[in-house]
Amino acid sequence: MSTVKQISLTLNGEPKTFETTADETLVDLLRRHGYRGTKTGCYEGACGACTVILDGRAVYGCLLRAFQAHGRDVQTIEGAGSFDDPHPVQRALVDEGAVQCGFCTPGMVLSAKALLDETPHPGSDTIKEHMDGNLCRCTGYEKIRVAVEKVAASTAMP
Repeated sequence: MSTVKQISLTLNGEPKTFETTADETLVDLLRRHGYRGTKTGCYEGACGACTVILDGRAVYGCLLRAFQAHGRDVQTIEGAGSFDDPHPVQRALVDEGAVQCGFCTPGMVLSAKALLDETPHPGSDTIKEHMDGNLCRCTGYEKIRVAVEKVAASTAMP
């Protein structure tokens, strides 16, 4: 049995403290505490459903142990936008018809947001490369790429 430890981190801009064990993944800790937008998929870092932003970088929450987030800044989809005030990437995905079942959407949004925060106007090849770690079984990737390009071409990124 693993020993329970406390970790503190900044989650969606707010300081938080959680109890975790050495073997709990970040995605499982987040979901256990109600952050259900971060999905669980493969637990192998192959699908991107568990993508979160850690210290400005898109990472797979299934490959990180929760304790690795101690003292760090974590953003989930719940911190990216809301129904009434969507993030520009969320709006563009909807506008381009790049959202169908929605399972992969949170990971897609956070991967694109991390890219655009770091490189506000990436080219098409950079977008394709950066989004490569997020799988979508419904939409295909063309509409997703077009949506990210649309945001990159605008000056609306917060």
